[in-house]
Amino acid sequence: MIVDVKYGKDGVQKIEIPEKNYIGTYSPNDVVCGDPDQVINESLDAPIGGAPIDEFLKGGKDIVFIVNDGTRPTPTAKVLDALSERMDLRIARYLIATGTHRGPTEEEYRNIFGSHLEELRDRIVVHDAKQSECVNLGTSKNGTPMEVNKIAVDADRLVIITSVEPHYFAGWTGGRKSFLPGVASYATVEANHRMAVGMDAQALKLEGNPVHEDMMDALEVVKGKKIFSIQIVMDRHQNIYKVASGELNPAFDQAVKWGEEVFVVPVPEKADVVISVAPYPMDVDLYQSQKALDNGKWALKEGGTIIMVSKCREGVGHDGFLKLLSTSTDPKVVIENIKKGYKLGYHKAAKMAEIATWANIWAVTDLDDAIIKSANMTPKKSVAEALKDALDANPDARVMVLADGSVTIPRPKEE
Repeated sequence: MIVDVKYGKDGVQKIEIPEKNYIGTYSPNDVVCGDPDQVINESLDAPIGGAPIDEFLKGGKDIVFIVNDGTRPTPTAKVLDALSERMDLRIARYLIATGTHRGPTEEEYRNIFGSHLEELRDRIVVHDAKQSECVNLGTSKNGTPMEVNKIAVDADRLVIITSVEPHYFAGWTGGRKSFLPGVASYATVEANHRMAVGMDAQALKLEGNPVHEDMMDALEVVKGKKIFSIQIVMDRHQNIYKVASGELNPAFDQAVKWGEEVFVVPVPEKADVVISVAPYPMDVDLYQSQKALDNGKWALKEGGTIIMVSKCREGVGHDGFLKLLSTSTDPKVVIENIKKGYKLGYHKAAKMAEIATWANIWAVTDLDDAIIKSANMTPKKSVAEALKDALDANPDARVMVLADGSVTIPRPKEE
């Protein structure tokens, strides 16, 4: 069986998997998508709770849109296209919710704002978790300091444009994540993400997930603020499937239900070898590509091999994350080191180290072999080489490919 494995924005690596070994290639489920403009506009006209956006914006003197950065596939430009028929986009400012990521590149700006970029360029503000002026709004029940970008705090109308897909420790992206970590201070994000080290912080899990619950608690400090959300669920090809507009939390709940229809994928069995791909733009760096590893683990047998495929276009992405993984060749020791003193970035290291305690992790990237080895992974030059080595070691190995491992949650039948 010839399988095309995406690599980078336009690259493809071909592999041949013997029929006896091949379980299948899995992506998010195919769903029927309507005309994207119609789907967006129908949602805007019939929001879940509250008034349509036209009425919501009336009387607003300081309107701020919070939009995702370039690491998310959110079709912000399509939403702005629809909104431009209803409003003058220049009456608002646009706060890019970077969390602790870097600011967008010029290419990413164009992807985010589309044809509206030049018109809005002087209305765009990039959140910087370390430098932006943030206002302390108190603490969450878990003791997280609620420090949020002053622009968002001062706005009398907030419009959130985001997308909803599985998240490896927050359960799902979307909704509350636009505030925390989106436009929160570094200290706030670090305190929240500390709770990601633990088995209750997993993909799809909301109830009992301390990270999600802390994010929800964070929203209490802005209770009463006028917020209109536009939360998009996309299909496997990044076409718009459904849009939930309106009040933040009810719209998020609906988007999660639609997200399950797309991203939770039944698979017939667990595999000895899982090839999990972080496709563009999720292949920006090793830090982001870790999500493909975390999702792939759900389809892997204990003692198996997971092969992460990611170009890692901009390198590692977080020095603290790599330094921690490099503290020991024993993943159990790495986990113990994390418990001694948490810093931002450690949660990803903890999730990777946890997998390494029961499985082999191989990686096909553009990173130097030394970097991959220091992260307790085995570097491979190509997907074909990795597959050959895996089948040489176990000729009867059952092989599964996750073509979009960053957002595919495999659910084996045996579970």
